[in-house]
Amino acid sequence: MKTQQPIPSDDEHRVLKFRPRTLAHPPGQRGEPDNQARQQPQNLTRDLTRDLSRFERAREEPDEFRHRMLANVAALAFTVALTAIGIWLAMSIADLRKTQDCVLMGRRDCAQISTPRS
Repeated sequence: MKTQQPIPSDDEHRVLKFRPRTLAHPPGQRGEPDNQARQQPQNLTRDLTRDLSRFERAREEPDEFRHRMLANVAALAFTVALTAIGIWLAMSIADLRKTQDCVLMGRRDCAQISTPRS
């Protein structure tokens, strides 16, 4: 059987020139004097600080440590309960699978019978 391979066309493939970014020459300021290139890291730091300040917010009320700790304890309890339920479910499914495999093999003593102790 003959395999068919697509015929590559020149329109599909294009090589792009990679131009790495540098702090010394950001796009748009390549032809400027060296004096501005030296001051740029300071301006960049000042711009970043100004940009981050808009994400800060004033605290109207102090943090409630007790409320936070209660929320953390509740989240931990929920996680532990969810983990315990998952483990119990996995063990129950494994036990049911063992019993089902035993029955499908034709055995008669598959169910566990609990006897009272006397």
